Amino acid sequence: MPPASSPLPARSLLLALLITFIWGVNFVVIKWSVAEASPLLVAALRFAVAAFPAVLLVPRPRLSARILWGYGLAVGVVQFGLLYLAVQLGMSAGVASLLMQTQAFFTALLAARFLGERITPPQMLGMALAFGGMAVIGTASGGDVTPIGLGLTLVAALGWAVSNLLVRASGGANVFALVVWSSLIAPLPLAGLAVLTEGWSAVVGTLTGSGATFWAAVLFMGLGNTVLGFGVWSLLIQRHGAARIAPLSLLVPVFGMLASAVFYREAFPALKLLGAGLVLAGLVLHVLGGRRKAGER
Repeated sequence: MPPASSPLPARSLLLALLITFIWGVNFVVIKWSVAEASPLLVAALRFAVAAFPAVLLVPRPRLSARILWGYGLAVGVVQFGLLYLAVQLGMSAGVASLLMQTQAFFTALLAARFLGERITPPQMLGMALAFGGMAVIGTASGGDVTPIGLGLTLVAALGWAVSNLLVRASGGANVFALVVWSSLIAPLPLAGLAVLTEGWSAVVGTLTGSGATFWAAVLFMGLGNTVLGFGVWSLLIQRHGAARIAPLSLLVPVFGMLASAVFYREAFPALKLLGAGLVLAGLVLHVLGGRRKAGER
C-alpha cells in the first residue's frame, strides 16, 4: 500500500469527493424528508431500503450477534434516529453536518476510557477549539439551532462514536457487510417508536399518501448515502488505507453547509462562520494529531 503522504490517484480522489458530496447533501435531504413526516419513520424507511435487497447479495459479516445488534442500534436508532429528530426540531442542515463530526472527539474519549488509548496534546487542543466553536455557533445561530436540536445532535454523534468502537471490536470484519446487515436491525424499533410518538394513522398516512419525491428522498438516503456511500468508501479505504482516505471526510460539513445555504438559504453571518471555522480547525488538528501519533507507534 502506498505511504499516506503520496497523492491519491485522480479517479480515487474524485470518487472520495463524490461520496463526501453525497454525505453532505444528505443533510438537506433529511431536512426536507422530515418536514411533514415522522423523523423516526423516515429513518426506519432509510434503513429498510439499505437492507433490501443488499442482504441477499452481501454475505453476513463474521462477527458476534452482540456486535451486530449493538452496531445496528447505535447507528440506526441513536445516531440517525436522533439526528432526524433533531433536524425536525429545528437543527439546521448545515450546522448538523458540522456538529456530527464531533464523533471523532467522542470516539477518542471513549477509546481512552475503555481501550486505554492516549489522547495527544494536539487532539486535546483540537477538542477545545471545536467545543469553543460550538459555543459560538450556539450564541450566533438564533432560531436555526435550538437547544434541544443541539443536544440531540451531540448525542447522535456519541452514538456514531460507540459504533466506531464496535467496529474496532469486530476484529477486522468487512465494514460494508456490517453496514448492510446491521440495517436489518434498525427499522422495527424506529417504526415502533414512530407509532408510539406519532400514532398509527400518521404512519399509515405517510406510507400511503407520500408522493414520488418523498420516496426518491428515501431511496437517496438508503441506497445512495448508505449502500453506495459506504460501499465505495470501504473500497477506497481497502485500496489506499484509512490514513489517506478518512481525513477527506472533513469535507462532508463543507458540502453540507454549502448545500444548506443553497437549498434553504441558511445564513452564515460572521460570528456563525467563526464558530464553524473553529470547529473545522479543531477537527483538522484532531485528525492530524491522531495520524502523527499513529505514525510514532
